[in-house]
Amino acid sequence: MRGSVLALPLLMAVSGAAFAQGKPVPEIPFESVPHFLKLPPDMYLGETAGVAVNSKGHVFVFSRGNSTGPAYGASAAQLLEFAADGTYLREIGHNLYAWSFAHAVRVDKEDNIWAADKGSDMVIKFDPQGRVAMVFGRKQEASDEETGPLKHPKPPLPPVDGMFRQVTDMTWDAAGNTYISDGYINSRVAKVDKNGRWLKSWGEPGSGPGQFNTPHSIASDAKGNIYVADRGNGRIQVFDGEGTFLRQIKIDVPFDYASASAAIGNKPAIGATGTQAPGSPWALCITNGPKQVIYAADAFPGRIYKLSLDGQVLGVLGESGKQLKQFGWIHEMACPTENVLYVAELLNWRVQKLILHPGK
Repeated sequence: MRGSVLALPLLMAVSGAAFAQGKPVPEIPFESVPHFLKLPPDMYLGETAGVAVNSKGHVFVFSRGNSTGPAYGASAAQLLEFAADGTYLREIGHNLYAWSFAHAVRVDKEDNIWAADKGSDMVIKFDPQGRVAMVFGRKQEASDEETGPLKHPKPPLPPVDGMFRQVTDMTWDAAGNTYISDGYINSRVAKVDKNGRWLKSWGEPGSGPGQFNTPHSIASDAKGNIYVADRGNGRIQVFDGEGTFLRQIKIDVPFDYASASAAIGNKPAIGATGTQAPGSPWALCITNGPKQVIYAADAFPGRIYKLSLDGQVLGVLGESGKQLKQFGWIHEMACPTENVLYVAELLNWRVQKLILHPGK
């Protein structure tokens, strides 16, 4: 949603009353596993932009770590694999040509590992052994005199087939087609087939159906519907596999504004819109199994929301902060089961493993 409310008397905010137009939903009891990831000596996570889990329970972390170079414009991307118990296993793609600025990592049904790098405008598919299997997009040439940060013209330049501008995430349907959210500059979803052939894209800048303002995260359900976290517009848009708009979901859950805190920076104003608005989705994941649910996370007030596929909010958990069970800008989530979540946080430089206890 674009803000928790459109208007409320200031007195309500000052007094600490919960506010929003939506209905109260249950708080889900949960725990966070302490010291879950076990890093080797002298290895550190930076901002953890991505987290994913494969069929063996191995956890993949795409971190803005291992940085070298100048203070401005240095590369910041490292892909690490951990066993199901959090034991460090290996680094994948050490010093890979595409590594510039980590954004998201996902694992498909065949345990291939996919990484979206916002800085290089590339998506890389690794096989389960960690070898590069397919490459999408193209990094700017280091020897080109025009190489430098991408511009943000308004309106944006038209998108180009096969190329991305600050790409963000990817998901798949049962046929093996890949859907790529693109991104901070382009405002679209791209579709490629299982062989890597570019099929189509849809979307443009704006706030109407099928338009985007920072498509930041993307997920799919068992029927092949595609869910896009349209972060700047404060909503989740749902499409079929051909890009036909089906519906939108807005998250509108009451909370105590007076006691809520921002993870960093000033607290967003009542009625704020955009990426810091309550309920504005930064990260999405959809569970496997016959009963699928969506988990979505916002930056303020820093909560995770459990939703049905039709958009009903089933529960909520967490808040902003630096302690366990608190969050600092959740950037990606993995939900291998309905009651186990892995959350990657930018501001706290960590991944938390959460175990939910909805029956308590």
